[in-house]
Amino acid sequence: MTDIKHPVKKFKKTERVPPEGYDSSNDFFEDVFMDKDMIWMGQNTNHLHGDIIADAMASCVKEKEYSKYPPPEGFSELRQLILEDLGFDNCEVLLTAGATESLYLCMQALIEPEDTVILSDPGYFIIGDFANRFGNIKYVPIYNEECGYKLTPELLRENMDDTTKMVILIDPLNPLGSSYTEEELKEFAEIAIENDLYLLHDVTYKDFAREHFLVENYAPGQTLTIYSFSKIFGMAGLRIGSVVASKELIDVIKNAVVNDLGVNIIAQYGAIAGLKSKSQWEGEIREIAFTNQRLIKETVDEIDGVFLPVYPSDANMMAIDVSGAGINPKDLSNYLFKRKIFAREGEYTSELFGDRYLRVSFSIPTEEIEIFCEEFPKAIEALRQK
Repeated sequence: MTDIKHPVKKFKKTERVPPEGYDSSNDFFEDVFMDKDMIWMGQNTNHLHGDIIADAMASCVKEKEYSKYPPPEGFSELRQLILEDLGFDNCEVLLTAGATESLYLCMQALIEPEDTVILSDPGYFIIGDFANRFGNIKYVPIYNEECGYKLTPELLRENMDDTTKMVILIDPLNPLGSSYTEEELKEFAEIAIENDLYLLHDVTYKDFAREHFLVENYAPGQTLTIYSFSKIFGMAGLRIGSVVASKELIDVIKNAVVNDLGVNIIAQYGAIAGLKSKSQWEGEIREIAFTNQRLIKETVDEIDGVFLPVYPSDANMMAIDVSGAGINPKDLSNYLFKRKIFAREGEYTSELFGDRYLRVSFSIPTEEIEIFCEEFPKAIEALRQK
């Protein structure tokens, strides 16, 4: 009798170490999800919506529309609304089960084993995991004031070589909230055109920014715009997003699609309602988010050894650097978690700098931010004495 060979892990993922007391990250997140008293500042989700989107989805459920498969490429109305939201005329929309799937499809369809993808550190590490499955990833350190806590055209030129095929611009950047000026995006576009590069512009948090620009306008045919309904629309659990690009690029990416039977029909109804009503609620959500981050800034400014690398943030999250207080961000997140505040230590978004900062999101009710502002100084003081 021959021994059965155990399968080898074909792909590598960034390791997620669960908090103390949990066997897996999934067990931890399930506990967080089920705890209705938890203040949710750990996943950049938006908890400030009224009923417009929910009512549209409830109507879809009540009519049992979910019994039918949706159109395989999604409702044409939704795709047109996305283009109008971005202000694009000559692009196509590929609907996906969330921006994360969009990122994966782009890597799978466009990256070859000899290609290198450039991504900032800190950044969204899932992109790096995907890039490594099909090519190579190069992380560029950006956690310093000199570069404005973001990838710059100068840093790109210093770090690119003949193998560079794609540049990731997370704009605004998770976890810091830094964003790009129009002039910077124009320069990235020039580099891309000169060197035949793809620019992947992840604009998941664009609607929280004070102002925002789109690199597709300067490098058409070489830009992949990643669009999400998880953040400003508050639909993270519904898993819907898209890739927006030229017809030629979308035709290539379509060949990598696995979900040939279409994107969740209930989520599509919610997305349509959200886009149609956006002008009614977007301003209020942005105003609350700006107020909330100001309250956090006022709290942080009173604590020695703690500071905000980027303020104001152009996203719905920010990093709080606690290295000057001699505190481990993981200890800080565990301390806050026991007090019903869910935040994330920096190692989730940075291998090089994750021991310096805590990431907190603030698109939640202001009264919950006020609780954080009461508990955070206490946590710093308690951990500083250890």
